[in-house]
Amino acid sequence: SQMPHGHMPLPSFQKMVEDTLKQSGTQVHTFCQAFETVTPSPVAQPLNPAEERKVLSLVSKHGPDKLYQVTSNISGSKDLDLTLQRGQIVALLQSMDTKGNTSRWLVDAGGPRGFVPAGKLQPY
Repeated sequence: SQMPHGHMPLPSFQKMVEDTLKQSGTQVHTFCQAFETVTPSPVAQPLNPAEERKVLSLVSKHGPDKLYQVTSNISGSKDLDLTLQRGQIVALLQSMDTKGNTSRWLVDAGGPRGFVPAGKLQPY
């Protein structure tokens, strides 16, 4: 009785909730589309000599088809997570974590190895 919609019949209340959820879903979808168009994609930048040596080492160890570029900064928050900068090159070791989660990939960052979010990597 204290809720503002407590007086409504149940079917009307359910319809109102469904409509509100649908409207919120549409707003989130619109926001996601706008965010994707506003966020710039990473620009290929020339590598400094140290980074170039690291990339050549990764290629020789893992092959060119395993190289990925970090699309945005990553702050590792769990054990074995890596902290990487946008633009860094890594080699894919495994496309899942130890629990089978495919949204976290095991990568070689040219020294340290650890997990990163798969969504922040793109083929190099």
